[in-house]
Amino acid sequence: MMFAVAAAAVLLTLGLAVTRAIRGPTVFDRVLAGNSVGTLAILLLAVVGFLTGRPEFLDIGITYGLLNLIGTLAVLKFFRHGDLAYDASEPR
Repeated sequence: MMFAVAAAAVLLTLGLAVTRAIRGPTVFDRVLAGNSVGTLAILLLAVVGFLTGRPEFLDIGITYGLLNLIGTLAVLKFFRHGDLAYDASEPR
C-alpha cells in the first residue's frame, strides 16, 4: 500500500514537472523541467518494478538515467552555442 502511495505521489509530481516544461518562462527552465521529468520517470520505473517484483526495471532506469544526462547536456550545448559541433578553440 505504501508503494502505491509513493507511485501516486511520483505521478502527481510528474504532472507538475510536465506543466513547468510546457509553460516555463525561459528555455533553460524548460530544459531543467525536462530533466526532472526524466528523473521522475526513473523513480516511477523503480517503484513499478518493486510493486511487480521485477528487478530488471532498475537496469532500464539506470540506462534511461544515463541517456537523460547525455541528452540534457546536448540540448544545453545546442541552446548555448547554436551547434552541437561547436569547438571553443576555433575563432568565430
